[in-house]
Amino acid sequence: MDLVVLKFGGTSVADAQRIRRAARRAIQEKLNGNQVVIVVSAMGKTTDKLIDLAKEISSDPPKRELDMLLTTGEQVSISLMAMAINEAGHEAISLTGGQIGLITDSVHTKARIKEINADRIRQELSNGRIVIVAGFQGIAENGEITTLGRGASDTTAAALAAVLQAKRCEIFTDVDGVYTADPRLEPKARKIEQISYDEMLELASQGAGVMHSRAIEFGKKYGVDIHVRSSFTDYPGTLITREVQKMENIVVSGVAVKKELAQFVLIGLPNEPGVAAEIFYHLAKHNIAVDDIIQTADQSGHASTSFTVEKCDLAECKLVLAEIRQQFKLPEVICNNPVAKVSAVGVGMRSHTGVAQKMFKALAEAKININAITTSEIKICCIIDPADADKALRVVHEAFELDKQPAQAG
Repeated sequence: MDLVVLKFGGTSVADAQRIRRAARRAIQEKLNGNQVVIVVSAMGKTTDKLIDLAKEISSDPPKRELDMLLTTGEQVSISLMAMAINEAGHEAISLTGGQIGLITDSVHTKARIKEINADRIRQELSNGRIVIVAGFQGIAENGEITTLGRGASDTTAAALAAVLQAKRCEIFTDVDGVYTADPRLEPKARKIEQISYDEMLELASQGAGVMHSRAIEFGKKYGVDIHVRSSFTDYPGTLITREVQKMENIVVSGVAVKKELAQFVLIGLPNEPGVAAEIFYHLAKHNIAVDDIIQTADQSGHASTSFTVEKCDLAECKLVLAEIRQQFKLPEVICNNPVAKVSAVGVGMRSHTGVAQKMFKALAEAKININAITTSEIKICCIIDPADADKALRVVHEAFELDKQPAQAG
């Protein structure tokens, strides 16, 4: 008997009718002879409403209490889903992250999974039940309730699929797959039938909101194929899978834009071993995620280092950098806030030349200034003014003709 993991996002369980529709999908999988595990998010905009409520009470809610509050949203969803399945004549049981033994570290609001003890799930499945798991949440070794970060129900689903060795992991959402760009910003964006883990991971981390980046990490690490599809139709979506040779013929697979970033520039650092390690040690100690790191040195023996952080880490990063500035007696720490980032991603960049030139030319012709550039084997990122973000996505998308069939080698 095969096992499948089905994940339903907030829009897919936004009301009773949609919960019943999702329940019918799960029941059909069971009738097809599969064991079924469902992962659900909070209904609709519930998480946003809970955050707003918390901010009405406190301008800076304690992260522990925020986790305690936000996990209630998923508990509502799992219980209603279990009721819908039981009402349809099939056995189901709802379980929280703690009840399934999803153990995390103790970092509130963005915890990382350490292990999953799936014995409870296997026992319930062996009893013929459909198991419904609350996404986005876990429990630390000290017993504290934790959350995995916004959008991380995807991560719960991929992690369970890996641990349970599922045949399929299906992510049901309000879009019918992964597109070459956000179709809300670029109407000419085209749905991608198949994309590699590495490309999807880059797109997700650079602002493509259809999938959570840590879910892709689990998929890649454990070889779990992830199928992103609409919960409102039966059409195929996008398969996220291992890289195959034909993918290298596609120069650029997609373009993403990320807004609400801040860029810090540390000027006058000693240009000597250990300085960068010291700086990023302090940032990591405060669980501040950094990206787009650039360091340059001058002939005077000093260096400048810049990096970006997301808006949620801005205030804490300022406090940490104030200490670092004092420690190294820096003449200046500049904060450019806000900034945005446009990124082009494709495994074909490894074997093709001229990709960067084409992207930079498109931005130049649109009168969009580039403030910083970072690259990897499969991506090019440009830091730009937020006012230009949407236009930048469209012109880069057009430059690589992503509305047409993928650009081929030669």
